[in-house]
Amino acid sequence: MESGNPEIGARIDCGGLGVNVHDQGSGRPVVLIHGSGPGVSAWANWRLIIPALAKEFRVIAPDMAGFGFTDRPAGFVYDKAAWVRQVIGLLDALGLEQVDLVGNSFGGAIALATAIEHPGRVGRLVLMGSVGLPFPITPELDAVWGYTPSFEAMRALLDIFAYDRSLVNDELAQLRYQASIQPGFQECFAAMFPAPRQRWVDALASPEEAIRALPHETLVIHGREDRVIPLSVSQRLAQAIGRAQLHVYAHCGHWTQIEHSARFTKLVANFLAEPR
Repeated sequence: MESGNPEIGARIDCGGLGVNVHDQGSGRPVVLIHGSGPGVSAWANWRLIIPALAKEFRVIAPDMAGFGFTDRPAGFVYDKAAWVRQVIGLLDALGLEQVDLVGNSFGGAIALATAIEHPGRVGRLVLMGSVGLPFPITPELDAVWGYTPSFEAMRALLDIFAYDRSLVNDELAQLRYQASIQPGFQECFAAMFPAPRQRWVDALASPEEAIRALPHETLVIHGREDRVIPLSVSQRLAQAIGRAQLHVYAHCGHWTQIEHSARFTKLVANFLAEPR
């Protein structure tokens, strides 16, 4: 682990891309795919979840291309197809035939697309505050993807993410702001979702008929007070996927895994542990 930074895990070559990966625990493999906020990393997104889930499962949490401490190769095209390739490349590199996928927001769209394109590689799906169907972009998501680095801008974004403002303090905002201005981070982030941003919501969406055809058991989770991704997106996903169940947390924004981390972990662990 480099310089004691908990965000840095092992380095794995995934089809020529050097990927930063956290790999803890043993048992059935579960891959966690983080969201697309500025300065995000797998560890920042899942730090409360990884140790708890790792008591029962092998938990694998990569930094997706363009985020965290995974390589940012010159000329790399950041799109849904590339991120799906990265997930499959990671499974191949680790010698894993099939995993369960847990996707948060942007990560939900990638988990969904991976299950559609490589159904045999995915066991069960968990989609949390997920993108994946078209919807009119919210002003809040526009603000997240349009972030320009400053402490004040990061503080305002964290207020958007959390329903419970007590979870958001200046120390956290400072940490996330510092994360967002590491060399290469913001340049890459700004290039990923330039305005007008509705097209990136649409580009991350999967065809509805393909979603309807998914055979996977799926747990759809959403915060009732989510201002970033509308609750209606998860309701539509749960309606479309034949073997889906929907769980909505009250008094919860876009940060289910942080605002209700113990309940979230228990819910996900129970779902993944059910007999197959």
